[in-house]
Amino acid sequence: MNSPKHVAIIMDGNGRWGLKNKKSRNLGHRAGIKTVEKIIKSSIKNKIKYLTLYAFSTENWKRPKLEIKFLLNLLESFLKNKINELNENGIKIKIIGDIKKFPKKIQVNLLSSQKKTINNNKLNLVLALNYGSKNELLNAIKIIKAKKMKINESSIVKSLYTYGIPNPEILIRTGNTKRLSNFLLWQLSYSEIFFEKKMWPDFNEKDYKKILDKFKKIKRNFGNI
Repeated sequence: MNSPKHVAIIMDGNGRWGLKNKKSRNLGHRAGIKTVEKIIKSSIKNKIKYLTLYAFSTENWKRPKLEIKFLLNLLESFLKNKINELNENGIKIKIIGDIKKFPKKIQVNLLSSQKKTINNNKLNLVLALNYGSKNELLNAIKIIKAKKMKINESSIVKSLYTYGIPNPEILIRTGNTKRLSNFLLWQLSYSEIFFEKKMWPDFNEKDYKKILDKFKKIKRNFGNI
C-alpha cells in the first residue's frame, strides 16, 4: 500500500467560483484561503510530510492589476495572521519561485516566515510564488554553467528550487481543467495525477481523503511490469 510523502496541488477555480457564487473573482480567492487551511490540517492528519501549493504563477502577472493587488494583499494577510499558528502547529514554510518581483514588504515577510519556521518538521508547506517550471529549468541551467558543472540529471536536480524536497507522488488539480500549467514539469515526471471537477473553494477534506485512498491502491511500476 502506497503512503504518499508529498502532495502537490494546483488550486484552480477560485475566480470562477467567485463569479458564480459572489459575482466577484476576489471573493473567490478569499474563499480559497479557507480551503487552504482545511487541506493543511488534513495533510497533517493524514501524515503527509510535504504539501506544495501553486499559489501564484509567472503567468498570473497577466491578470488585471486590481486582481493582482488583491492576491498580493491576501498573501500578505495570510502570512501576517497565520504565521504564528502555522509555527505552533509545527509547519515549516518553504518558498519556491522568483520572489524578487514582489513588493519588498512581501519579500521580507516571506523570508521571515521561512526563517521563523525553519526548525519545524510536522509538515513542509511549500508555496510556489511567481513560479514557472520553464523559468526554474532555465535558472538551473544558468547555475550549472556558472558553477561549471557537467549538465546531467544530478546537476539539474541540485540546481532546482525544489532541491532537497522529494518529488510529489500525487498531483491534484481542481477546477475541471486538465493541464499542468507550467507547474513542476520536471518533478511531476512519475506523479499520479488527479483532476478534480470541483473548484478549489468547494474542495474539502473528504475529497482529499478520497484521492489519498485511491492513491494507496495504485500499483506504481515506474516502467517495470
